[in-house]
Amino acid sequence: MNIKKYLLIFTILLCTISFSQEIPEKKVDDLVNQTLKAFNVPGIAVGIIHDGKIILAKGYGIADITTGAKVNSSTNFGIASNSKAFTTAAIAILVDEGKMKWDDKVIQFIPEFKMYNDYVTQEFTIRDLVTHRSGLGLGAGDLMVWPDGHNFTPTDIIKNIQYLKPVSDFRSKYDYDNLLYIIAGVVIERISGKTWTKFIQERILNPLQMDRTAPNWDLLKDKSNAIAPHVPIDGELKVIDRYTNPIFDAAAGIYSNIDDLSKWVLLNLNKGKHNDHQIISEAQIREMTKPQTLMPIATKPPYNSLFRAYGLGFQLQDVAGKLEVSHTGGLEGIVTQIVMYPQLNLGVIVLTNQQEGAAFMAVSNTIKDHYLGLPEKDWVKEYDELISKRGEEADKITDEVWQTVEKNKKSKSPDAKNIIGTYKDNWFGEITISENKGKLRFVSKRSPQLSGDMFYYKDNTYAVKWDNAYLHADAFVFVQMKDGKVSGLKMETISPLTDFSYDFQDLDFSKN
Repeated sequence: MNIKKYLLIFTILLCTISFSQEIPEKKVDDLVNQTLKAFNVPGIAVGIIHDGKIILAKGYGIADITTGAKVNSSTNFGIASNSKAFTTAAIAILVDEGKMKWDDKVIQFIPEFKMYNDYVTQEFTIRDLVTHRSGLGLGAGDLMVWPDGHNFTPTDIIKNIQYLKPVSDFRSKYDYDNLLYIIAGVVIERISGKTWTKFIQERILNPLQMDRTAPNWDLLKDKSNAIAPHVPIDGELKVIDRYTNPIFDAAAGIYSNIDDLSKWVLLNLNKGKHNDHQIISEAQIREMTKPQTLMPIATKPPYNSLFRAYGLGFQLQDVAGKLEVSHTGGLEGIVTQIVMYPQLNLGVIVLTNQQEGAAFMAVSNTIKDHYLGLPEKDWVKEYDELISKRGEEADKITDEVWQTVEKNKKSKSPDAKNIIGTYKDNWFGEITISENKGKLRFVSKRSPQLSGDMFYYKDNTYAVKWDNAYLHADAFVFVQMKDGKVSGLKMETISPLTDFSYDFQDLDFSKN
């Protein structure tokens, strides 16, 4: 054998040994501390699970800037939409028990369920509830659950979803949806005879001994070690009110921590088995990680992904030739991520108490690159530059709007008096526009956090600035005219960075 062959074999062996080694703890420490500083995040918790072992379970930084409490591996975070996989796992358990099938029709269990189109209503399955292919637009109807402080119920959602107009053909396109997961929670309740919270607690959390986890904030027994949500407002980090409305439970309700979520990840990597107990069948674990709805994909280094799809409660894509099973979650002031690689028997959990998603991406990408054997990349720098650019672009747009408002303050709007009154949208309910001391005031009857002052922008358009600055969701209000009179209102967000759950574009107000 010549020297070149020896060198080749040695290089392959060296790479194999290097890639199989665990990521050094100090490397993770340095990475997370850099991330905390770069993205102004008070606290982060990280978990790494590999080959059936918990390699790292650690907290960094501050849980609550008002108390100075530190983050550790048992600190609870709202995991938000990472709760969705618990909902699909609950359905999988019921399928295992023969009480339902994924392709059973929703109206079999919820006869009053109705979509905008009668055909869709009749054909809509349990699988359709959890795969974001309903034909509804991104975040359609989320204003019934977002922001917190409204009085909508799951019954309202079931009743009102029929008024949401589709933007694509049924089962033809991916558009992320929260409301249908809430309805999936109602299906679980009607089949099992137990509330979603009780079913999750008894059939998943208890068997996994996730003792410090709860289906929602109110049910968390020990709140002494939990993060506060943080949002940057005018450049200063502030603690905001926690989202606690139970309507969101089946889509985003769970509070958990690294120690407990490591058990959840191990369950999934171990094909539904915990110790000697098969909580979910291997067949159903496979079903949950099968592509259901194709998602947009941009193929580029270093991951060169060729497909991306939504499964049953998980996002799926190939990353450097390996299957990635993942999900993210976001509430005001909290964002999280869980990533798993079944072929590597690897799981990564990143929990944060600030809403900048670039923070968890920088951490998880760096960790997964190590285990995938990819060259090191400064993800913190890359995401920092990316969000700075996006932020500057968004600021330019919003600044121009408010500069125009200021410029036109003395201009008389063509409909200032006529706009005053009560308006109604079929699914969102009533709002009022009133005048007080020369100012127009927008107030939602059912979602009072959506209250703020309205200012003339230009033409027949106003801009509303919400009282709660941390919503980051100021919006345009377009006045609709008919026969010279105000007939209704439409809306849309001002900033391109506004969270999609502020689906103002789906509102269509008529004047009472």
